[in-house]
Amino acid sequence: MTAVAVPSARIVGVGTAVSSTSYTQTEILETLRIDDSKVRSLFLNSGIGRRHLTLPSACPDGTRAFESQGDLLDKHAALAVDMGTRAVLTGLKDAGADPSDVRQLCCVTSTGFLTPGLSALMIRELGIDRHCSRVDIVGMGCNAGLNALSSVTAWATTHPGELALLVCAEACSAAYTIDGTMRTAVVNSLFGDGAAAIAVVADTTATPHGELPGPCVLKFGSCLITDALDAMRYDWDREQQRFSFFLDPQIPYVVGAHAELVVDRLLEGTGLRRSDIRHWLVHSGGKKVIDAVTVNLGLTRHDVRHTTGVLRDYGNLSSGSFLFSYERLIGEGLVKAGDLGVMMTMGPGSTIETALIQW
Repeated sequence: MTAVAVPSARIVGVGTAVSSTSYTQTEILETLRIDDSKVRSLFLNSGIGRRHLTLPSACPDGTRAFESQGDLLDKHAALAVDMGTRAVLTGLKDAGADPSDVRQLCCVTSTGFLTPGLSALMIRELGIDRHCSRVDIVGMGCNAGLNALSSVTAWATTHPGELALLVCAEACSAAYTIDGTMRTAVVNSLFGDGAAAIAVVADTTATPHGELPGPCVLKFGSCLITDALDAMRYDWDREQQRFSFFLDPQIPYVVGAHAELVVDRLLEGTGLRRSDIRHWLVHSGGKKVIDAVTVNLGLTRHDVRHTTGVLRDYGNLSSGSFLFSYERLIGEGLVKAGDLGVMMTMGPGSTIETALIQW
């Protein structure tokens, strides 16, 4: 195996958080009084066991209250700040750091729009130095965590020894629409609330407890599938006066068909083959998406065990789901020095993002 030149940006801590209430798929169907057999089948065959959601309050007749776009934006702000803050504190503890050490904060979200951005609200909430560099990446969707990691690692390599934080905070409950359509049911069957944070530092191999250092981020690769530009999108629902997310039923097959191309381009020039990759951290986009990627890349069930496990336990967490898988991988304690990994996220565009990492 050809050695890979190792740049200096290294992931040194990870933390996750979810909202306070969770439901099984059956409980969601009963709570929302969904009787349509096709919709019920969609929920119950999703590969999802439980998700964290903050559903609308109950009306006297047991139905759920209508939420305006303003209500949803308020929900987004409250949940994103709460979950994001808790994920950051856990990630900083894992890195042996605290909020006063943070010199850059990059926040990712697609479940609402805020001005000032989520980064400003979290700096105030956490008491981070007000001179901290900050970036907000809004609306890029499920792939955005790797777009953000590219930005964060670039910043870290130009500021050696300074701590950068990436936070993906997705209040998917704030993008929930209840209208009885199959289009909406597809979206409602998948997503859950969650936030993930990772700490990145350049030019250091130090760890708080002397264990194996976190991985260096070696390289990124992207593919915009322009023929499927409208396959995942937000539309304005004029009847309900709020945004509604659309997922084309063909998107798993589109993503799967391009997965091999993107990974091969990521490895191009490194002397590596797909068989050299020991760890696969793939976005938990949905059962069909995971199956399509697994087949097209020739992966095993073991390779995507954390991807399917996160989907089962949390649903699709949008931009931060691959970091939930990363946290589980680290928690296993089986990673060895020299191990290679590929991170992969997919989202609107349609887009596939990848990163090559090495311990």
